[in-house]
Amino acid sequence: MRVDLGKKLIMTAMTILTPFLANAQEKQPPLELTLEGAINIALSENPSVKVADMEVQKKKYAKKSSQSALYPQIDVVGQYSRTLKKQVMYMDGAFDTNSMMLPLINGIDQTFQSNINGYKSDLNQNIQANSAPPADPNAGISIGRDNNWSAGLQLNWPIIVPTLWKSLELSSLDVELAVESARSSKINMVNSVRKAYYGVLLAKDALHVFQESHDNAVLSYNDINNKFKQGIVSEFDLIRADVNVKNIKPNLIQAQNAYNLATLSLKALMGIDMEQEIAIPGSLLDYETGLYTEVLGLDTSLDQNSDLKKFDIQTEQLHKTLQIYKRQYLPTVAITGNYMYMSMNNDFRFGDYKWNPYSTVSLNVSIPIFDGLKKSNDIRQTKASMEQMKWQREDVVRNLQLAVNSNVSNMTNYVEQVFSTKDVVAQAKKGYEISQKLYDTGMGTLLDLNTAQLGLTQASLAFTQAIYNFLTSKADLDKTLGIDPNPQSFK
Repeated sequence: MRVDLGKKLIMTAMTILTPFLANAQEKQPPLELTLEGAINIALSENPSVKVADMEVQKKKYAKKSSQSALYPQIDVVGQYSRTLKKQVMYMDGAFDTNSMMLPLINGIDQTFQSNINGYKSDLNQNIQANSAPPADPNAGISIGRDNNWSAGLQLNWPIIVPTLWKSLELSSLDVELAVESARSSKINMVNSVRKAYYGVLLAKDALHVFQESHDNAVLSYNDINNKFKQGIVSEFDLIRADVNVKNIKPNLIQAQNAYNLATLSLKALMGIDMEQEIAIPGSLLDYETGLYTEVLGLDTSLDQNSDLKKFDIQTEQLHKTLQIYKRQYLPTVAITGNYMYMSMNNDFRFGDYKWNPYSTVSLNVSIPIFDGLKKSNDIRQTKASMEQMKWQREDVVRNLQLAVNSNVSNMTNYVEQVFSTKDVVAQAKKGYEISQKLYDTGMGTLLDLNTAQLGLTQASLAFTQAIYNFLTSKADLDKTLGIDPNPQSFK
């Protein structure tokens, strides 16, 4: 019995623990991300980038669709019509037998008289005596049949269409604009990922600073508590040490929440599963050494700016549109043709139908003469749009130059802040160590120690904040300059 009970207990324990063991095995390690890796994932997985790439593909298909207008268009056509009331045709004098046959009869009489002896000219009289009276010319003749069938091929081939040729060039510009829009989308995405990545590092460094501050406060509290038990320090110092620990705790919790939110924001931009754990190696301090070099090597040319490139493409589109309107004054030439079979019947006995083929080929020439001044007004409107685009571009250039100068100025200021706060951090750390030693020897107060700790925390945060500000300003500058979104450039 005891053996069976033991087996049951083991089986029960295994049943309970199996899901937990399975979850432990399925749990994947955190995804370690560098800046280059984060950008690569975002460019391949982010939905907005995929949508932009699909837009380029759509424009390419639209271009091919426009090119198809240059080729012959061949259609199979068919038609059936039911005659409800037949047409009537009138032929005045067409059925007056005497008037139609009189010249022929006279000629026959003369021939017989000259060749047959004793022939009497009575042919005309006999025909008139036996012929029906002339038909009524107002009665008319009904034509056609009840069922009319037709089927065959139709051809339409534009040969000379100047507006179509220019519209194909316009389609090519649509593809260029879509490609540039996709590049702009990738540039914006890279900018957002870089800033989010730097934001994670900033939150990580801030969490490290507050954690270090909290640990120092806890160590000080434990040391003062031991001294209080030995009667070396007063209860007032113990209370102040305890309050200092509790004051730092909310900042530590807030820093942890900020780090979690920053990682979620980065994962959302990358387009990965929000449940996927990520690990960001290093800190903002790793970027501190190359800041001054980046400021010296800045190229502030706007030649690659995506907005200006799109403006230029749109201006070229207006130019092509103007040419299209001007070419509407030119004639167009097209070839049309058909090869058809027709059958007309009064019943539905398809096996007895007789199908009669016919075919035609025609050359169509269209020369525009007057359209109510539509083309001329379209030309004036397009020229006005081109002038409008010119002034808009100048305004955009001025705003971009202002943004570039602002980013460069901010980067220069942030570099100076990095260098100055770095010295402040070194001094604050040294001051905290001195305050700690003074307090341990009884020559300093707890207030001096707490003040030194607060100064070190603030200096450390200001130092990392200055680096973050520089990096985000550099990211914004690269976006304004239209730096190509190559992940290797942002290692």
